Amino acid sequence: MTTSGTGAARWVLHLDMDAFFASVEQLTRPTLADRPVLVGGAGPRGVVAGASYQARVFGARSAMPMSQARRRCPHATVLPPRFPLYKAISDEVMGILGEFSPVLEPVSVDEAFLEPPALAGADPAIVQEFGTALRAAVRERTGLPASVGAGSGKQVAKIASELAKPDGLRVVAHAEQDDVLAPLPVRSLWGIGPVSGEALRKIGVETIGQLAALDTRELAGVLGTAVGAELHRLARGIDDRPVAPRGAAKQISAETTFDTDLTAMSAVHEAVESICVAVHRRLVADGRAARTVTVKARTGDFVTHTRSETTPFPSRELSTLTAVARRLADAAVGEGGVRLLGVSVSGFGDEPPLALFDAVPSEQGWTAAPADPGSAGPPDPGTPVAAGHPAAAGDPAATGESAAGDGPGEAVAAGGPATVTAAGQAVVTAEPTLGPGPTRPDRAPDPNRPWRAGDDVHHPGHGHGWVQGAGHGRVTIRFETAQTGPGPSRTLDAADPDLTRADPLGSWRAPA
Repeated sequence: MTTSGTGAARWVLHLDMDAFFASVEQLTRPTLADRPVLVGGAGPRGVVAGASYQARVFGARSAMPMSQARRRCPHATVLPPRFPLYKAISDEVMGILGEFSPVLEPVSVDEAFLEPPALAGADPAIVQEFGTALRAAVRERTGLPASVGAGSGKQVAKIASELAKPDGLRVVAHAEQDDVLAPLPVRSLWGIGPVSGEALRKIGVETIGQLAALDTRELAGVLGTAVGAELHRLARGIDDRPVAPRGAAKQISAETTFDTDLTAMSAVHEAVESICVAVHRRLVADGRAARTVTVKARTGDFVTHTRSETTPFPSRELSTLTAVARRLADAAVGEGGVRLLGVSVSGFGDEPPLALFDAVPSEQGWTAAPADPGSAGPPDPGTPVAAGHPAAAGDPAATGESAAGDGPGEAVAAGGPATVTAAGQAVVTAEPTLGPGPTRPDRAPDPNRPWRAGDDVHHPGHGHGWVQGAGHGRVTIRFETAQTGPGPSRTLDAADPDLTRADPLGSWRAPA
């Protein structure tokens, strides 16, 4: 039995928001409440960022190519991710958890561990009451379901929350944890992926109980001494890892995969500028400045080239970071088309006086930095950002949703919304897809196609709504929010001057 530092029986809880991205869309667009929903890029290289349980029934899941998910569930509604909205709701959830426990460890945008000191040594019935109250508070304040698991350590708590899904609570008493763990597949444990799982299967180990009964020397021969010993402890329910806040990320990055390869350097430069806007928003939101800029370029045949440059002083000026990234892109991009571009910043520190960054050299000449330190700040919340645009991916919200089945150990694959990182590891943002060419968040959409499915809009006569479809000069909008419940659909002139873009947060809560 795992105990706390005081000797009392330890209780760790794990809260996981069920199918978070898709659940948010179903909540804020009530017409979709009981329908299959896929969140992600809709282009030929789009990837599923989130799938509702109604879509998962048909085999669709997160990190799957969108084209494959749509074949499996052709009647699903496909929506672009709205990371600012997910981040706002995530902040609300983490705030609730903080009220319930001062010992809190966020794992991603939609899950966290907590170890309430008040539960040390508590009876399982008390833990059950605590978990029930926690889930009720999340539901009341966000409108969303959450699953909670409780156990003697982080591993058991995580497994318990999986057993509770969807929208449930599972408390694994210390006396019963061996019986609960024993029949579960070894892949339920952290650290066991397809390769190690297959290696264990070859020696006849397919369940956690079989792993726990295995001789440690034999396990070390298969998985190595250090890994084998740790997994053997977890299989026996021994988990002393502390619940603690994660450290600050050492890197901020954003990547974009294009529907069609970019072949012109002018298009590459434009895409780099757009991605820099995404990275810059994260950098400013974190209140940090960076010395090192890295550009990654992946060709159509999946060859990846990276180039980095470190400046003498850290900066958070958008023009500075963009000028360096453009220059690096010239060196990173080789022959042939570019499938993916990424920009990352690291080497964080305090920003020096602005005068040190009056200008930045580049092959295109010296680029002046803004005179006003705040002039390069993030766009206003109402600034239109194209659905699936890297600026959306670079938003602080893009810190990860649990993958497909919300299963233990499942990280979002490349192209998913984000990967969850441990303390000190790099933060990797989403890889959403764009259209045939790059777009700019500071430029108006194509005047011939100003509305896209999933856009948030506002009309003075109808209120907040979302675009269901557009074409031939018309746009069909469903006017509804989480507050209104299912609403009517209206088809309007796409050029209607009363129809404006809206902040996604308006679909969740009415503006204060």
